[in-house]
Amino acid sequence: TTHIPPTTHIPPTTHPPPTNHARGLREGPSVVSEHGRWTVYSSKVNLPAALNDPRLAKRESDFFTKSWGLDFADTEVMPSFYLPNISREDFGPYLVFFSMCQWIFISLTRSLSHALFLEKSRAELEQVPKIFMRPEFALEDSATFNAVLPWSHFNSAGGCKSSRDMASSRLLQEKLSHYLDVVEVSIARQISLRSEAFFHAMSSQHELQDRLRSTQGAVAVLRGRTATMERVMCRGPLSLLRTALERGNCARLYDKLKLMAAVHQTQPTVQLLLATSEFVGALELIATTKEVLQQELQGIHSFRHLGSQLCELEKLIDKMMVEDFSMYTRSDLNRSLREEPHVLEKERLESLVFGLLRQRKLDFLDIYNEEMIQAAKGIVTQCVVDSVVNIPDIDTDVVTKLADQMRLMTFLQWFDLLQSVFSSFLLFLQRVKATLSVIRNVVLEALDSNQKSRLLAEQTTAPAACHASPPPHQSHPGEAELAYLTHEGLFISDALSDAQRAHGGPQEKSSEAVGPDRASSDSASGTTESSSGRDQGFLAAGGAVSLSGEDMMPSELELGRVANNIQELLYAASDLSHDRCVKVLMARAKDGSLERLSPGEFVGLSQAVEAFARSTEDLCCRRSVSLRGALQSQANRFVHRFHEERKTKLSLLLDNERWKQAEVPVEFQHLVDSIADGRIALPERKPPGNAEERKPGDFLLVDGQKYAVVGTVLLLIRIFLEYCQCINDIPSITTDLLSRLADLLKHFNSRSCQLVLGAGALQVVGLKTITTKNLALASRCLQLVVHYIPLIRTHFETKLQPKQYSVLRHFDHITKDYNDHIAEISAKLVAIMDSLFEKVLSKYEVKAPMPSACFRHVCKQVSKMHEAISELLPEQQTQTLFWRINGSFKMHLKRQLARLGVVNDGGPQHGLVMVDVAFYTENLLSLRTLENMDLSMVEIWEHKR
Repeated sequence: TTHIPPTTHIPPTTHPPPTNHARGLREGPSVVSEHGRWTVYSSKVNLPAALNDPRLAKRESDFFTKSWGLDFADTEVMPSFYLPNISREDFGPYLVFFSMCQWIFISLTRSLSHALFLEKSRAELEQVPKIFMRPEFALEDSATFNAVLPWSHFNSAGGCKSSRDMASSRLLQEKLSHYLDVVEVSIARQISLRSEAFFHAMSSQHELQDRLRSTQGAVAVLRGRTATMERVMCRGPLSLLRTALERGNCARLYDKLKLMAAVHQTQPTVQLLLATSEFVGALELIATTKEVLQQELQGIHSFRHLGSQLCELEKLIDKMMVEDFSMYTRSDLNRSLREEPHVLEKERLESLVFGLLRQRKLDFLDIYNEEMIQAAKGIVTQCVVDSVVNIPDIDTDVVTKLADQMRLMTFLQWFDLLQSVFSSFLLFLQRVKATLSVIRNVVLEALDSNQKSRLLAEQTTAPAACHASPPPHQSHPGEAELAYLTHEGLFISDALSDAQRAHGGPQEKSSEAVGPDRASSDSASGTTESSSGRDQGFLAAGGAVSLSGEDMMPSELELGRVANNIQELLYAASDLSHDRCVKVLMARAKDGSLERLSPGEFVGLSQAVEAFARSTEDLCCRRSVSLRGALQSQANRFVHRFHEERKTKLSLLLDNERWKQAEVPVEFQHLVDSIADGRIALPERKPPGNAEERKPGDFLLVDGQKYAVVGTVLLLIRIFLEYCQCINDIPSITTDLLSRLADLLKHFNSRSCQLVLGAGALQVVGLKTITTKNLALASRCLQLVVHYIPLIRTHFETKLQPKQYSVLRHFDHITKDYNDHIAEISAKLVAIMDSLFEKVLSKYEVKAPMPSACFRHVCKQVSKMHEAISELLPEQQTQTLFWRINGSFKMHLKRQLARLGVVNDGGPQHGLVMVDVAFYTENLLSLRTLENMDLSMVEIWEHKR
């Protein structure tokens, strides 16, 4: 499609004429104004016709002047002030647009004529049968020939040609001629279309031939001049150069022969190095020789088998290094733990480790791990054998198994054995850590060597890149993981220990901060060799040897992983030590002997295990859980037996308890006094003093209050103090022991309720009756336990984690149960007097003598009640109890007076009742602790209606 530019409108340049001239302009020229309105039809002459009149030989010169004057043609017309100046540039867009339209029109015309020509040619060619157009058209083919010349149409039956056959032959000939003409015309048309290209090609061919002839002559001249220069100037200097080249070849051949002689001595030299266990030097020599064979002596027929021989020799060295490392590890771990130093033949170990690293035998730590497992088993066996030798009661010929021998020991003998195992494993871990420290240093030195070689190669290959390299404190992409794996040359455990000593501060990454730690670690392991000396040894063999050695060394990431595996191996050693100690512990616990230990013995065992676990954590920074878990399992069993023994003991005490006030020995008073000092624990036994100091008391003094108790409660106090002492010594069993103590307190509450309130003591102990004194004593004992429950709760809370505080709700439930029991006892005491009042006052009669026998009996029973409980219960509780008893008395008296019809009318009967009431109140107020009791008796009278 063509783009037609928008029509540009020329803005009007004329201004509207003044108003007074408007009519004259609209009416036309002034010369015809008097003839009427002038229009285009008023014109009398056709100007183009007049100018182009063919009858005139030339145009009349006076055509314009005869009407308008001589000055009309020659007068200069002033440019209009209202029209713009029009130049050729103003018609530029118009000409461009219409030139494009013209080009498009010509192109379309040509394409249309060409299309019409092609259409016409195609139509004419379609008249020709398709068989003539086929690529395989050949008249030699009989089928094609018969299809083109169908002779059967004009061959007569009798052999003679008829006129019809002649006409058919003529028609066929004309048709073929027509086909020939159509094709020739089409070819001619095609040639005519491409005639210019044909003529141009012919002319170019002639020009090309002329240029080739001139070029051939120039080449012949150049060859002649070149031959002359070769003969005059080149043959002499070339012979000189050839002689110098031959001399250089002879020199290189001499050097090659010297190199061959040196390579020939490789195998004897390697044998000498292996005889002195110089595996690293032998491997470096083999690597250098292989490199020389591949680069300098490649194709030498006499050395065709040397490469394979060196490969076999290298494999042999690999096996020798692995076996030597295994033998070294076995001898190092199986020697006596008390020998010094910790590291055996440090130089030999370093040589072996570097050789294994150079050969990429990165699994050598697995060998050390296997030997470490066997050594750990041997440590336990040796400790048991050494202990059994000193015990004559154990016949090792009869009891052959180590576990059976350990079970035949007494606890003290077995505990000494366990301590010996712990100390042996601590020495074992120190030795393992020292050996792994040497191995780690070799790995880190190899890592430093790799980094130096890489930096040297970067500086050699790209010296200009030094200005763009990152500063030393910035790490490369792979160095972050590497620094994490190696911790700047420290064991991860050592780094963690340093961080803990720094109170969680960030670990310093600078070399100044790492240096002292590395020095201390090396001094602990017996390592004093500096890394710079080893680096010089690594790079001392020259450029080619150093590069070949570094190419065979593991990558920096692989070395970092090996350093990490060394740390994991130290962790595995810690776990292994704990696992073997678990074997010793479980062998002893198989027959349940650990469950039958006394609390002191089990506490000693727990402390020994915890001390060993902390020592291994400080040494390896590894919290191994197997030994603690085994001890926890035994602690759970110990707690179960501990609890069952005390629960059984408490049950036996309760079943034999006669619920009488017991004397309080001095040791129990001291026990209670120690609790008052703020610590809940069993006090140390004091030596016996004189008889007066050891005299028991009647009451137990607790925070200034007297508690009358039975013997069972005194032992109960000691029992729950034993529970508290147990969690002080073994904090890990706090939750389990708390639930057991809660069960014990519940058992005491429920069993005492059955024996006293439920009158179970009548059958169990053989009491004749449950007296008020028994009830009051039971209530006071329960109050003493309730007093200590918050203290026990606080003590257990200090041993629990915040997330375990939910188990403390057991104490809330127990406190509620005890208070309910105390309330039931109080209600029982009131109920006893209530039944007495109901029985006695139902027979009351208002008659002389006064006071009546009924009131004297009531006062006597009230005095007995007071005498039974006043010494047992505190004053406030006694007053509360008798206030309730007095209320019960007034209720029954009021009911009897209403039944008798006695009212407060001031009559004789009213006076007799008031005498009895006064007798009752005087007797009640005369009792101790009831002097200030409000005994208003107004409620006994019915209100008058």
